[in-house]
Amino acid sequence: MSALSNGVATTSSSSNKMPATNNGSGAALPNPAAATFLTKSPNANTSASPSSTTRKAHQKKDDPAATLPDASSPAEVRSVLARLHTRESALTSRLTALFAAQQDISRSLARLDNLRAGLGAQVIATRGISNNMLAGASETAAHLSSRVRTLDLEKQRVEDTLRVVEQVVELKACVAGVVGSMGAPQDWEAAAGYIARAAKVPDEIVRGGFAAAVVPTVEVPDPPWVTLETSRESLCGLFLREFEKAAAESDWARVTRFFKLFPLIGRGDVGLEVYGHYVCQGVAETARAVLKEGASTVGGQGRKDGFFYANALTRLFKHIADIVDGHGGLVERYYGAGKMIKVIERLQVEADVQGGIILDSWTDERAVDRRLTDVRSYPFSFLVQSFIPRDNRGFGGTPRVSSPAQGGGTNDPRSSEDEGVNMKEVDALLSEIAAILGQWFFYSRFLAGKCKDPESPDDAPLSLPDVVTNSNLNRKVSAKLAEPYEALTTFFFRRSVEKAFQLDESPTGLSLNMSRAIDSNSPFISSAVDDVMYIVNTVILKTISTSQRGLIDSVIANISRVLGSDFIGMIQRKMRDESYPKPLVSGGFPPEDKIIAFIVLINNLDMSNEYLARIVLGVLGPPDRSNGNPGTHQSSLQDSFPFKNDAKDVMTRLNSLNTSFSYKATELLNDGIDVLFKQVAKPRLRPVLTETFRDADYTLSEEELAEIAAENDEDEDDLLEQVPRRFEHGWDALMKPIARLMTPKTFSGLLDRTARHLAKMLEKRVESYSGGRISPYGAVRMERDFNGIIGAVTKGNYAVRELFGKTTQILMVANMEDDEWEELVAAEEAGDGDGMLWVLSEEERRKARTMVKR
Repeated sequence: MSALSNGVATTSSSSNKMPATNNGSGAALPNPAAATFLTKSPNANTSASPSSTTRKAHQKKDDPAATLPDASSPAEVRSVLARLHTRESALTSRLTALFAAQQDISRSLARLDNLRAGLGAQVIATRGISNNMLAGASETAAHLSSRVRTLDLEKQRVEDTLRVVEQVVELKACVAGVVGSMGAPQDWEAAAGYIARAAKVPDEIVRGGFAAAVVPTVEVPDPPWVTLETSRESLCGLFLREFEKAAAESDWARVTRFFKLFPLIGRGDVGLEVYGHYVCQGVAETARAVLKEGASTVGGQGRKDGFFYANALTRLFKHIADIVDGHGGLVERYYGAGKMIKVIERLQVEADVQGGIILDSWTDERAVDRRLTDVRSYPFSFLVQSFIPRDNRGFGGTPRVSSPAQGGGTNDPRSSEDEGVNMKEVDALLSEIAAILGQWFFYSRFLAGKCKDPESPDDAPLSLPDVVTNSNLNRKVSAKLAEPYEALTTFFFRRSVEKAFQLDESPTGLSLNMSRAIDSNSPFISSAVDDVMYIVNTVILKTISTSQRGLIDSVIANISRVLGSDFIGMIQRKMRDESYPKPLVSGGFPPEDKIIAFIVLINNLDMSNEYLARIVLGVLGPPDRSNGNPGTHQSSLQDSFPFKNDAKDVMTRLNSLNTSFSYKATELLNDGIDVLFKQVAKPRLRPVLTETFRDADYTLSEEELAEIAAENDEDEDDLLEQVPRRFEHGWDALMKPIARLMTPKTFSGLLDRTARHLAKMLEKRVESYSGGRISPYGAVRMERDFNGIIGAVTKGNYAVRELFGKTTQILMVANMEDDEWEELVAAEEAGDGDGMLWVLSEEERRKARTMVKR
C-alpha cells in the first residue's frame, strides 16, 4: 500500500520537473508546476481578504493531491493518472488564454505610458504659461476690479447724497408753498397739491436731522413734519366745513371740488366718510318722499296699491345704483381703485334703515302676519275628507263648492272661499312679494358686479359680496319676504289643487259605442289636470322670477310633495273608490260609465306627466346638443341665477321634480292599465277566441275541406278566411272603443298587456294539437290563420309582433318539409346556420315536429 502511494507521489513529483511540451500548434505548454506557482504564492498571507479566500478555495479544488483519492490497485492508479492528464490539459488551456490576454494588456499599458508622458509635458507647459504670462495680468485685473468697486461705492454715496439734498429741497419748497398758499391767496388746491408732493418724500428724511436744520426759516421756524401735520389738520377742517356748506346748498360743483381734495392731504377716509354721509342723506330723502307720496293720497289709497311698496323699494335701489354708477368714476379717479366699496358699505347701512322702514310698513299695511296665521290654520276639508273611506264620511260625502249642503249657493259672496281665505288676495300678495324679491335680486347683482375683483376674468361667476350678505336688509328680506312667500305659495298651490278637484268636470259625450260620435276633443281628461298644471306653471315661473335659489329649493320641494300626495293621491282614491271597473254581477262586465271614468283617470295621469315635462322643459330651455351632453340645456336660468352654481342647482331641482312626479304617476298609471286589462280586456278576450275558432278543424285534408264547402254551399276562399275575419271583428269590437278614448301611450301599454296574454293563449292552443293531431294541410291553414290574427293585433304597432315569436316559430317548424328541416338541423350542428334567432328550445322544436301527421 505504501509502495503504491509512493509511486503516485513520485509520478506527481516527476511531472513537476517536466519541461514544457508542444501542444501541437507550435506553442509551448507551461509546466503544471508553473500553474501552481502562478495561482498560489508560497509567501501568501494566511489572513487574506475574501477574494484571496476564494482563490484559495479554487486552488484547493484544482489541486490534484487535494481531490484525488488514494490508489490501492493498478487500475485505480491508471484512473487517477488519466484524471491528472485531463486536469493538466484544462490548466494548460487556461494558461494559454491568460498568456494571450497578457499580451493585449501589455500593449494597452504601454500605450497608457506614452499618453502619460505626453500629458505630463502639457502640464509642465501649462504651469509655465500660468506662472510667466498670466500672473501679471491677473494681478492687474484684481487691482482694477478693486478700484472700480471703490469708484462705484463713491458714486453711489454721491447719488444718495444728491437724492437726499433734492428731496430736502423739494420738502422745503413744499413747506413754503403750503404756508404761502394758505395765507393771503387762500389757494386750497395749491396747498393740497404741495402737501401731496411733500407726502412723496420719505418719512425718514422729513424727520431727519438734515431736514430739521435746513428747512425751517424765519417765517416757518417749526420742523417740517410739524408744519405739514398742522397744515393737514387745518385744511381738513376747512374742507369739511366747505363740503358740508356746499352739500347744504346742493352745490354739486363745490361738493366735487372739496371732495377730491381730501386724498391730497392724506385724509381720504375722512373724505369718503363725509361723502357717504352726504349721499346717504339723498337716499333717506328719496325714501321718505316715496312713503310721503303714498300717505298723501286720499285715505292713504296709494299705499294700498298692489305694487306701491315694490315701486318704493325699486326707487330706493335705483337711487343707490345711480349714485354708485355716477360717482364711482370720481371716487376711483381721486381716491384709487376699490375705494368705492367704502362708499357702497356706507350706502348699504342707509339702505338697511330705509329699506327696513319700507318693509315694516308693507308688513303692517298688508297684515302679513294675520294672513300667515289664516293660511297655516286652513283645514283643507275637502282633501282631508277624501282620505276617509266613503262609508265613514257621513251624510253627503265630500262637499263640493257652491253645493246646497254648505248653504252657499251662487248668492254667497264667499262661495269660492270655503274657509274664509281670499285666494285672489293671496295671489296678489304673492305677486307683490315676487316683485320685491326680484328688485332685491337686481340690486344685489348690481352691487356684486361693482364689488367684483377687477383682476378676475369677465366670465367668472359672481358671488354675493359681504356688504350684502351681512346686511340687516338681507336678513329682513329673508324673514319678512322669503319665509312668508314660501308659506303662502304652499297654501296657494295646495288650495288650488283642492279647488281644482272640487270643481273637477269630466269630458262629456264619451261612449264605448263606436256608432256614437264624440263631441269632445282628445285627449279626454278632466278639468282638474289643466287647472293644476296651469297653477304649477304659474307658481314655478313666479318663484323663478324672484331669483332666490333657497326659496326655489323649498317651493319646488313643496310642489313635489303636494303633487305626489294630494294630486296623485286624489286620482288614486277616485280610481279605487269611485271609478273602479268592477262588474255588478259575478261573471259579467263592468258598467260602461265606470270603464269610461277609469280611462279618463288613466289619461289624467299620462297627460299630467306630459304637461309637467313640458313645463320643466319650457323653464330649462331646449336640450343643448352642441356639447354632446343630452343632460344640458340652452337655458336662460343663468341670467336669473348668476351666482356660482345657482343655475345648475335650480336645474337639478326642476329635473328632480319632473322625475319624482313621473315615477309616482307612472307607477299608478301602470296599475290602472293592469286593472283595465284584467277587468275589461281579459274577460272579453276569451269569448272572442271562442267565436274565432268555433268551426275551425285543422285535422281535415284539402279534399275534405272542399267537400264541406260544397255541402254547405260556401266559397272555399271565404271558408279559409273565416278565422282571421272573425277574430278581427271581435278584436276591433273590443279594442277600438277603448283606443278611441285612451291616449296613444296608455293604449300602447294596454295593447302590450293584452297581446302578451293573447300570445300565451295562442301558444296553448297550438300546443294542444301536439301528437300528430293535425293534417299537413291543416298545419298550413293554422299558420295562415294565426298570422292573420297576429296581423290584426299588430296593426299600427309592429313592435307587438315580437310577443308572438314563439307561436310563429312553432308553426314554422311544424310546416317545414323533412328535407328542409334536416338541412336546417345539419347546418346548426355544423355551426353555419342562417342566423335564425330561436325563441324555442330544442325540446320544443322536436315537439313541434310531431304536430303534423306525416
